[in-house]
Amino acid sequence: MISITEKTLQDLQFPTVLETLSNICNTDIGKQKALEIIPFKDKETLMKGLMQTSEYLSSFQNNNAIPNHGFDAISHEIRFLAIEDSFLEVGSFRKIASLSSSVNFLLTYFKKFEDYYPNLHSRALQVEFTKDIVLMIDDIVDKYGEIKDNASPDLLNTRRNMNTVRGKVNQSFGTALTQYNALGYLDDIKESFVQNRRVLAVLSMYRRKVKGSILGSSKTGSIAYIEPEATLNYSRELSNLEYEEKEEITRILKQLTNSIRPFLPLLIQYQDFLSDIDVIAAKAKYANRINGILPTITENRRLYFRDAFHPILFLNNKEKNEITHPQTIELDQENRIIVISGPNAGGKTISLKTVGLLQLMLQSGMLIPVHERSETFLFDRILTDIGDNQSIENHLSTYSYRLKNMNYFLKKCNSKTMFLIDEFGTGSDPELGGALAEIFLEEFYHREAFGIITTHYSNLKILANELPFATNANMLFDEKTLEPLYKLILGQAGSSFTFEVALKNGIPFSLINRAKKKIEVGKVRFDKTIATLQKERSKLEKTSQTLKEEETKAREEGKKMETINVKIKQKLESYQELYDSNQKTIYIGQKIEDISEKYFNNKNKKELLGEFLKIIEIENSKRRKATVKETKAIIEKKKEVIEEVTVQVEEIRKEKKEKKLKVVIEKTKPILKIGDRVRMFDGKAVGTIDNIEKNKATVNYGVFTSKVSLEALEFVEAGKK
Repeated sequence: MISITEKTLQDLQFPTVLETLSNICNTDIGKQKALEIIPFKDKETLMKGLMQTSEYLSSFQNNNAIPNHGFDAISHEIRFLAIEDSFLEVGSFRKIASLSSSVNFLLTYFKKFEDYYPNLHSRALQVEFTKDIVLMIDDIVDKYGEIKDNASPDLLNTRRNMNTVRGKVNQSFGTALTQYNALGYLDDIKESFVQNRRVLAVLSMYRRKVKGSILGSSKTGSIAYIEPEATLNYSRELSNLEYEEKEEITRILKQLTNSIRPFLPLLIQYQDFLSDIDVIAAKAKYANRINGILPTITENRRLYFRDAFHPILFLNNKEKNEITHPQTIELDQENRIIVISGPNAGGKTISLKTVGLLQLMLQSGMLIPVHERSETFLFDRILTDIGDNQSIENHLSTYSYRLKNMNYFLKKCNSKTMFLIDEFGTGSDPELGGALAEIFLEEFYHREAFGIITTHYSNLKILANELPFATNANMLFDEKTLEPLYKLILGQAGSSFTFEVALKNGIPFSLINRAKKKIEVGKVRFDKTIATLQKERSKLEKTSQTLKEEETKAREEGKKMETINVKIKQKLESYQELYDSNQKTIYIGQKIEDISEKYFNNKNKKELLGEFLKIIEIENSKRRKATVKETKAIIEKKKEVIEEVTVQVEEIRKEKKEKKLKVVIEKTKPILKIGDRVRMFDGKAVGTIDNIEKNKATVNYGVFTSKVSLEALEFVEAGKK
């Protein structure tokens, strides 16, 4: 059974995540449910929750977007339906019908796309599909939330009578208005409304001359508002009909309420279902914002968060356009405890909180921002001791509070526990507190719990180095500026850089030297060794990064050079062709120039034509030679191909003959002569033997001739004499 305390949730800022989640929800009930999320108690329910969130997230990338799940809460209506003889107002029925329609639509949708959303469909199967609620309400209430005229025969008759009387009211009022206006008894505004009734605006001096009921007067008293006598009678009749209408509507609403009341448990289910979908949708939207995924949940005792981001920090930095540095942390049976050391402001606590918060989120059904190759298993407890632990309410000092907390750890810690302790051992004398912290750490270690702690105590760093299944870690710092690089490095303890940081912040060197003399030489040497190792590691990290960047650049340059070489070759070939063409043109031009000069001197046309023809013949001869060369090359290639094919054919034939199990009795092979019609074994084309020379026959196929071995030929028909 998974049990995680409220203190752990607060320490890891889990409520902050829930507030963000609540703001994403569409409905008030969804918002409230989101704030009440706690880790699931059992694995089966958790896995369903995670898969539902993952499926909803996938709907953002595919074309099957899940329909809107928004609704107006019916908590008030549910309370009223639970009270016998109570009835709902007409607006409540419209909300109930809308809720029922939304649920029916979602149930139909998840059934249709069960292959895409199997776990959401499984949740939908827990809710009954019915159209009865919608049909009952639609018979009585229209889409504007008004009772329909035909909701009952009595209501229909009453409203018809009301319309008739209203007509008479208007008619009688119009007659009185025309009459008294003609007599000049009315003010310029002529008419008005008082107590929702139509009245004449009569000048005070004529009020006694107008028959009717005075319902009021203007502020100055110059106008009296009078309802004419004829209209008054009809108004009374209309009031009686309105009362009858109200009574009939009340009766109809009571009847409809009693019809809906048996569906009360289903309506509670409906509201619960839609609010659950709202929370699932909010989890999916939140996962989309933080690039959350579902890592592998394994039965093996292994937590491996690769490229893990702290979600709150990630979103805050995203708003500020700042970089968030991911961390990679691994805990398994062979490496159960990590001790992170090093100076403050390097990101130790954030690394600690990242692991704890992501594990909490995952065990609460949320997707987390890690690499897809990440994996983890489920813890029964997550114990934390993070932040300011001074208990003002209990008048306890930091150290007393931490001891009380450690006592709780010792009671609950086992192999299914993850503990996260920030600044382990602080709050007391460094020597004594460090020794006690060492004993606590050994106890957690022997109970095979998984844990991450941060500390400045050298004895804890040494202990982590000595225990086989524990390891040191440190946050990387720039070796020159001592600025944090926010990168967790496993396998080596971190120096606190106490004196280096003091020097950087302007503390005189002489004072730092005096401080060094106050403490044991061994501790200074130990811390100095660690600091040196960290600096070396930092240098190696930088060198490695630089080499990677240079390698990438070299590859890019190599690709560019290859592209340039290809282009240069193409240009050289083009220039060569151009040069050859130009040389040929110059040569022919020179010849024509010489012939032209001769003709200019001797005017001999015959000689001129002869020279021209000679040039043309030479050029044609060159073209023919080039064509012959090309043809020969093609023929040679064809011969090579034919020879290769022939060899392959011969090999295939031999293999086939060897594979034959039956003894084939060879027929007496006829002696082939010139003129006989033959074909190649396993061939279809029939040709005539034109010539036989040295066991080879020239076979004429009509379109082409071919030289073939006599052994490869099959007799078809004797030649005609």
